[in-house]
Parts: sequence; C-alpha cells; structure tokens
Amino acid sequence: MDHLAEVSARVSEEIAKNSIRDMNTLLCELSGDTQLSREDRYTQQQRLRIAVSKHSTEKAQLAEQRRQWLTQGGLIN
Repeated sequence: MDHLAEVSARVSEEIAKNSIRDMNTLLCELSGDTQLSREDRYTQQQRLRIAVSKHSTEKAQLAEQRRQWLTQGGLIN
C-alpha cells in the first residue's frame, strides 16, 4: 500500500470515529507530511475540515432541537 492510500485510510478511520480532537491532530500531522504532494495533502486535509465542520453543525442543530423539545409548550418533557 502506498503512502497516499495509507493516509487516505487513516483519514477515513478518523472521520468514522468522529472525534474532533483526533481529526485536528491528524490535520496538523498532514501539514508536515513531505511524502504527499501539495494537492494530495490538501485533499486529505479538506476531508478532515469538512468532517469537523459537519460535526460542529450537527452538534449545534441537536442542541437547538433539544432546547425546543424542553421548552415546548412551557413544559419540560
């Protein structure tokens, strides 16, 4: 397996785990990966950035949904 395939598999694994800390750690590691071309490094980092952004958006949406459920009709359900 070549280096790009290994990195791509690792990025997919971190995205599947959905841990912001681990995705950010890998994002930083990729910044210094000299074995990848600039384009390949950017592509893998972009996958991580999108996953982090999506995670944050979903978290905010769930919090808003929970708030609406808790305040629905002035009663806590």
